[in-house]
Amino acid sequence: MKPTAQELKQHTPMMQQFLSIKSEVPDTLLFYRMGDFYELFFDDARKASQLLGISLTQRGKTGGNAIPMAGVPYHSVEGYLAKLIAMGESIAICEQIGDPATSKGPVERKIVRIITPGTITDEALLDDRHDNLLCAVYQLQNSFGIASLDIGSGRFVINQFEHSETLQAELQRLNPAELLYPDNFERLDLIEHLPTIRRRPEWEFELFTSKKTLNQQFGTNDLIGFGVEQAEFALCAAGALLQYIKDTQRTSLPHLQSIQLELNSDTVILDAATRKNLELTQNLSGGFDNTLAAVLDFTVTPMGSRLLKRWIHQPIRNFTILNYRQTMIQTLIDFDLISPLATPLKQIGDIERVIARLALRSARPRDLTRLRSAFSLLPELQNLIADLPTQLVGKLSKEMGAYPALLELLEKAVIDNPPVIIRDGGVIAEGYNEELDHWRNLAKGATDYLHQLELRERQATGIATLKVGYNRVHGYYIETSRNQSVQVPAHYLRRQTLKNTERYIIPELKEHEDAVLSSQGKALALEKKLYEQLIDQLLPHLKNLQFSAHALAELDVLNNLAERALTLNYIRPSLQTESGIEIEEGRHPVVEQVSKTPFIANPISLNNQRRMLIITGPNMGGKSTYMRQVALMVLMAHIGSFIPAQSAKIGTVDRIFTRIGASDDLASGRSTFMVEMTETANILHNATKNSLVLMDEIGRGTSTFDGLSLAWACAEQLAKKIQAYTLFATHYFELTTLPEEIPELVNVHLDAIEHGDTIAFLHAVQEGAANKSYGLQVAALAGVPKEVVANAKRKLQQLELSSKQGLHTALPTQIASSVTEAEIPPAITLLQSIDPDQLTPKKALDLIYQLNQMSRLK
Repeated sequence: MKPTAQELKQHTPMMQQFLSIKSEVPDTLLFYRMGDFYELFFDDARKASQLLGISLTQRGKTGGNAIPMAGVPYHSVEGYLAKLIAMGESIAICEQIGDPATSKGPVERKIVRIITPGTITDEALLDDRHDNLLCAVYQLQNSFGIASLDIGSGRFVINQFEHSETLQAELQRLNPAELLYPDNFERLDLIEHLPTIRRRPEWEFELFTSKKTLNQQFGTNDLIGFGVEQAEFALCAAGALLQYIKDTQRTSLPHLQSIQLELNSDTVILDAATRKNLELTQNLSGGFDNTLAAVLDFTVTPMGSRLLKRWIHQPIRNFTILNYRQTMIQTLIDFDLISPLATPLKQIGDIERVIARLALRSARPRDLTRLRSAFSLLPELQNLIADLPTQLVGKLSKEMGAYPALLELLEKAVIDNPPVIIRDGGVIAEGYNEELDHWRNLAKGATDYLHQLELRERQATGIATLKVGYNRVHGYYIETSRNQSVQVPAHYLRRQTLKNTERYIIPELKEHEDAVLSSQGKALALEKKLYEQLIDQLLPHLKNLQFSAHALAELDVLNNLAERALTLNYIRPSLQTESGIEIEEGRHPVVEQVSKTPFIANPISLNNQRRMLIITGPNMGGKSTYMRQVALMVLMAHIGSFIPAQSAKIGTVDRIFTRIGASDDLASGRSTFMVEMTETANILHNATKNSLVLMDEIGRGTSTFDGLSLAWACAEQLAKKIQAYTLFATHYFELTTLPEEIPELVNVHLDAIEHGDTIAFLHAVQEGAANKSYGLQVAALAGVPKEVVANAKRKLQQLELSSKQGLHTALPTQIASSVTEAEIPPAITLLQSIDPDQLTPKKALDLIYQLNQMSRLK
């Protein structure tokens, strides 16, 4: 709330200005520029002092109380901002916009931008190899809309869907740095785990307001041309997001020129559990090591790295595009262009984010030199790929473009190694502007003039050691030794006395000094003006520059995938419109890189006659690795990558599901078994016959018969009704009889060899069911005490004997019968045989007596 005039009167003029500006951003740390420092006051100072570990001091008093103050130097502010952003804080930057020389009272100041985790563009604050997304969500009953914006690239995307599970998967894929949600958002449990969430007024998500905001941004009358008009829930989120960006950036956003609707029908859908279990860009411990991205990402540009991660998280189903990518990868290998392309690409750097800073008018001098370097390298890159026989080359070359005029402009305008910021000048090259050169020459002190003045005064005074000098404190001066001061003419005015020298000023030198000091200010003001004009000349090319950045990123990714294919011995999979997966000697792309022993390659065959594999074998035998490698190879094929195999034919896949392992979700009050069943339910509700399903150890979290029954029923549902391509790993050997009932099911196993008390895992997939699980041997390997293992062996022998005698475990056929045809009690049979409409009151009373009697029978 803005302080009243009466409240402000209690403070000094400076504090009045601070408090008035602070009222605009009550929940944001205000960095208030004072000279060479950004200062924080009152509660902001206390908070910043704790978060940053900087000194908390005082600045005078107001209302009789000391004013808490903390500050950081303006030239090193980025490091402090980075720490605060990492903690989820938002910072308002308040700059001096008035002229101190003409200001009466405090210099005029205003907030020039607000930095939040999702809106940062400063190079020092960003992880250059990961997207930094601002997202917004909207909910109406069970429908959701989501919008995401990467302000560093201008990529603005929306989507909408009907299920909370899909929203959860989208949030995991996008991993937003900051998320906006309306006051009336009901499913806070889906978003409260995110690092920074901000509640916004409900009216900001109103559809009419959102459409108006979006049309104003794009300069359109409607949104039909973008194909998003019907995605109303998503548009509500997009409008609120755009308004938030405008509020924080406080400048135009010319690089936001379109909005894209993502369709689930275009992609291979991965739910949240699948993304987590497959460890695509983040391992189960939250790090980057031993992930698919860690193996595949050897890109040489940050924007290429970000694009590859987007591909990994959003594989596509368009085989035309995938074949274009594959052909390009193969061609780069065949023409031996991987290294020749990598060298210039590496020099280009991250021009995608440079372009964004250019659009926001926050580009620094070295951003312009990066653009200049990129412009100079474009012809070399285009020449390298010009003659390649692939259709993708034409698209990339066209989007890459050429900018000879802009290159010439930047070569003339900006020096080779400019300072970091424009504030102190020295950025615009000599010869670019005559007036600037004139003021600079004066500012340099006109050395020739000073030399001539020195020679003339030596002759006039007869003092051979007289010299003309300058320092920042006292300006220009004529210096003589103290002994020679008696020879100084009367019109010399003493300026400074030192131990052995005297310094003087004369009217002519004073006039020169005034001209020089004035010229410094004029040169700096003109240079800043020329720099802004330079940005104005680049802005009309923003759209083409964005195309260039994307084309360069795509070329980097494809060249990187070619290098990975060549280095890691990957092959080109054959993509086929008919369904099915046939892979010979497939390998896990991550495990084979970290394994200390040679990786055992295995085949996979799934088709209409072989839709489910029941996988048995020992713990540590490699079942989970085998299942994951199949999913990862299918995913890699759907981003256009080559895969680790000897040969592969992969048909269309609409979804990939993994239910591998589980953990408690104590915060939501869900046990391990509840998590397992929730993930299983999601699969059974959403899988189709074109889905790839990985199910590992279903039913292990409950009693033996419950678990076995659930596993049996799930396998039947997947095989008979859904008919999805399924890898079903289990320790319930009873399930190995399922292929006798369902011809599309096949048993396979991973075997092991016992030698005494030790065990060797073969890791090779073989047809047929395993004959034992080797659980006791694995327990021994894990270090379970020998007496415990020995006792377990004795117990196992007793159980096996009981099983043979029929006293303990039902046979597989009996289990099947109990699952499908449970025994019906006599009372239920009697009730089912009765027609209630034909019962007289007397017959009904007789029936009650009969049921009562039946219930007493033992």
